[in-house]
Amino acid sequence: MRAAMNERLASVAETIGTPTYVYDVQTIRDRFARLRQVFGNRFGVSYAVKANPNVELLRRIEPQVATFDVSSFKEMERALAAGCAPARVTFSGPAKRRPEIERAIALGLGELVLESMAEAECASRFAAASGRTQPVLIRINPTAVPRHFGVNMAGKASQFGIDEEEVDDAIDRIASLPGLSLIGFHIYSGTNCLKANAIADNFEIFIRLFRKAAARAGIHPAKLVFGSGFGVPYYNEDSPLDVEAAAARIVPMIDALKAEAAFAQTECILEMGRWLVGPAGWLLTGVVTEKLSRGTHFLICDAGFNNHLAACGMMGTVIRRNWRYANVNAGEVNVGDAQSRTYTLVGPLCTTIDVLASDIALPKTAPGDVLAIANSGAYGLTASPTRFISHPEPAEVLLDGEDMVAVSESALNHWQTMP
Repeated sequence: MRAAMNERLASVAETIGTPTYVYDVQTIRDRFARLRQVFGNRFGVSYAVKANPNVELLRRIEPQVATFDVSSFKEMERALAAGCAPARVTFSGPAKRRPEIERAIALGLGELVLESMAEAECASRFAAASGRTQPVLIRINPTAVPRHFGVNMAGKASQFGIDEEEVDDAIDRIASLPGLSLIGFHIYSGTNCLKANAIADNFEIFIRLFRKAAARAGIHPAKLVFGSGFGVPYYNEDSPLDVEAAAARIVPMIDALKAEAAFAQTECILEMGRWLVGPAGWLLTGVVTEKLSRGTHFLICDAGFNNHLAACGMMGTVIRRNWRYANVNAGEVNVGDAQSRTYTLVGPLCTTIDVLASDIALPKTAPGDVLAIANSGAYGLTASPTRFISHPEPAEVLLDGEDMVAVSESALNHWQTMP
């Protein structure tokens, strides 16, 4: 972690307290700029609101996105509160309830991503009855996904999308439904991949399926959504994704696709969340006390899996590994340094599974110090069971240039009650 950011995080902890999530907006803007640089104008970006739905963060990145992808009506409300027009919202997810579908269509939703025929029929009934035509995308569940994705959703039974082998029939049936306009297709079959070639191989699969589906539907698609799957290096042994290498293979594929008459006017979209905001966030947790028990040196912190389920290895991780931590009061340390110590970090919860990190090397750390968990800008606060044991919910703070902006009720309350 850069020394300058260390100092800023320490300042946030002193001003706001802990636990606190911190998001650096400029880092996010820089990542959008990197995408534009490597892909040119070939892709727009659809930001997956579920990655981080903080409204003030959404407001500040809204000018960078083509669309916001939401998976519930409440997420749609957050996107609208951030200043996004309904026509720039795409609604995906496997459990859309009838009132959600109807309210979204009534507001002028951009695209409804169909995950099943039941959703298609529900949307058709409402759209036709209200005299509307709702643009829809069919989400395809491929039969295969390359290796090296943290989670894959292809080649097996899934609640997501329409199975590749059933897509032809679904296209025919959806085309016959009143009130719907099939304008394109959507695939998101794998997440959190750090291998450029695996991502490029997956895009080859996407394009093959998009060509086949468009031919079956007899349409020139207005939109194709490519679930990016771009990953974040959570662990010390991970190397960051080489986005330039991925783009070097993907760009010729897109250029070849756009050279075809059927796709000349197609808008290609990268759907992503984690890669954009994950590295721009940290969870700050204070060390409350320490304890030596049977040879293990525990640091007991004020944040645990109630605040950061993923960092505790509880979001699909098979073998829990330590995320990247830093002591913002002491700076970086090299493993084996004379000033380093080995600790087990635990949270405040009354359960033995509340472990943040095991046998992790840190600078000498003591009660009152603040630890920063890196890569915490995505799937942090809102992906965690914050009500468990009723500890105070973490604050949220945005750094934007020189500004530090409290963007959660808990942060504002702390700030306003400081002496």
